[in-house]
Amino acid sequence: MATDAIVVMVTTSFEDEAVAIANHLVRDHLAACVSLFPVSSIYTWDKQVHHDQEWQLMIKTHQDKFTALETKVRELHTYDVPEVIALPVTAGSMSYLNWISTQVHL
Repeated sequence: MATDAIVVMVTTSFEDEAVAIANHLVRDHLAACVSLFPVSSIYTWDKQVHHDQEWQLMIKTHQDKFTALETKVRELHTYDVPEVIALPVTAGSMSYLNWISTQVHL
């Protein structure tokens, strides 16, 4: 089953920032749904290993919305280099995939 749906992953330092980004994306029809959950991240920044608590956004949208979505995330995000990674949806419930399409193409 071919689909244009994607899941975009974004992390933030604070829950309030994650909620604000999610609200903008859904309100502007750049995402059908954004799921938020706390995560522990280990990464290298400025040549140092960091262990931080972050908020993960799992954003359900369409490939054709990615550029506008990335622009909005970068506008609202406090990180110098925010994570904005798109993963293809290779299969899914047709009714859910149709719902995503309906929401982002209003």
